[in-house]
Amino acid sequence: QVQLVESGGGLVQAGGSLRLSCAASGSIFSVSAMGWYRQAPGKQRELVATITSGDSTNYADFAKGRFAISRDNAKNTVYLQMNSLKAEDTAVYYCHGDIVTFQTLGSGKKVDYWGQGTQVTVSS
Repeated sequence: QVQLVESGGGLVQAGGSLRLSCAASGSIFSVSAMGWYRQAPGKQRELVATITSGDSTNYADFAKGRFAISRDNAKNTVYLQMNSLKAEDTAVYYCHGDIVTFQTLGSGKKVDYWGQGTQVTVSS
């Protein structure tokens, strides 16, 4: 079993900053790509940013220049620093990981895991 637990969400004024964290734990052999996605009310879940185990990053256009994704491989943790927040950034933010567990080690299969989500609310 693997769990991804997010933290760091909350209420912030427009122009402010938040830092989200997501720690993966459990029967983990290795963690490949990790990322952050978000879902606003009435909208589909969308990519925010991803990062590979080699620290290559990819950002949605709205996140470029304002958000920064990073990770600590030793802790199986991914972070999302969000600056210059706007009201339209209000959403539930979900952590994602591509994980090889000890159960899938033989096949090398990566399994998608998701966190439970953390609410980010930006007041204008």
